[in-house]
Amino acid sequence: MKTLDSIPTSKIQRASKLIQTGAKVGVNYLKYYGDKLTKTEEEAKENLNLSNAEDIYDGLKQMKGSALKVAQMLSMEKSILPKAYVEKFSLAQFSVPPLSAPLVIKTFKNYFGKSPYEIFDTFNATSINAASIGQVHEAELNGKKLAVKIQYPGVADSISSDLALVKPIAIKMFNIKGKDSDKYFKEVENKLIEETDYINEVKQSKEIATACKHLPNLSFPEYYEAWSSERIITMDWMSGKHLSEFTAINTNQETANTIGQALWDFYMYQMHVIKKVHADPHPGNFLVSDEGKLIILDFGCMKTVPDDFYTPYFELAKKENINNPVFFEEKLYELEILKPEDTKEEKVFFSTLFHEMLSLFTQPFHNEIFDFSDETFFGKIAKLGERYSKSTEIRNMNGNRGSKHFIYINRTFFGLYNLMHDIKANTVVINNFLKY
Repeated sequence: MKTLDSIPTSKIQRASKLIQTGAKVGVNYLKYYGDKLTKTEEEAKENLNLSNAEDIYDGLKQMKGSALKVAQMLSMEKSILPKAYVEKFSLAQFSVPPLSAPLVIKTFKNYFGKSPYEIFDTFNATSINAASIGQVHEAELNGKKLAVKIQYPGVADSISSDLALVKPIAIKMFNIKGKDSDKYFKEVENKLIEETDYINEVKQSKEIATACKHLPNLSFPEYYEAWSSERIITMDWMSGKHLSEFTAINTNQETANTIGQALWDFYMYQMHVIKKVHADPHPGNFLVSDEGKLIILDFGCMKTVPDDFYTPYFELAKKENINNPVFFEEKLYELEILKPEDTKEEKVFFSTLFHEMLSLFTQPFHNEIFDFSDETFFGKIAKLGERYSKSTEIRNMNGNRGSKHFIYINRTFFGLYNLMHDIKANTVVINNFLKY
């Protein structure tokens, strides 16, 4: 894979890169209008999506940082984005062009004050794994194999300006309006800033690993504070297949159920017991060991679940509450889905919308055992997402709905459901975590 000798770090450089990407997208639309003269609408649209996904991803992967992280987040929205975008943006999870070896050494010195060769017995300057915020290198010290994660230069300093650049796109894509819309962008900005603080990540990693180590079939690396800094993390080298690799080749249903149950228990224990959850559930953050254990990586993005959100959120996971109109409406107000200033039309529309969504999405919690390989269940989710993504009613109303906590809690559950479906676990005990 081609390496990068530099990354645009200034606001002007990064804005210029986005403008260049926007120009390519403009050309793609011109081609699209031409294609419609000789091809069917479906063929022309597919070509447009393929070209746009390619050009947008190529631009973002050179920028890295929060711009690429947004693409990674969008890759999880399988029911919203066209397939071309999901497939291309999914590469941001664990496969992007790494920094060149000279830039790696320079970056390491800038962050740590020393060359990696002065600290480790061996250090591979060629990246083993590169993602949106940092890349991983293999090292060895005192006979122990280590993974060293190095943050890309300029990432932490460019978060606010990057989000300001993508904000107009997000507003249009998600129909965000209203005076309090900034609370959503501030929530994303704060989480991205947290992800660039590697001292905090090491602390969170050790806390969650300690709290969850008793859960079966899970494994966590050990983290080494002495060889870590604000922009560098050193941890045990963990051997295994990326979860996406595992799901692509696994044919053993028993193994799928073991891994699926371990993943589900990990998330339910965090959500209901710790009230702080690993909010970045994409395949690149999980490995499957040769012994059939699920390895959990990357605790940079953790979401605390406050009680005033947790209580109404999970009260609406109960079937009897969803079907109690008075109680249901009360909780929609508590979760800021309905607003006092809503018109009668908005109140009816959004009550109906969320009743339909929750009736579907909470089905796993209405069963003792759930089959996450069920294509019918996930097909209904996809159809619902597609239907409402094209809804003109939503576009004509204020789409700015819900507590700011929905952003990462919903992202967590959507990501978890997609992973469980990819694993094809079909006998998941929903409240199994209560045993531990």
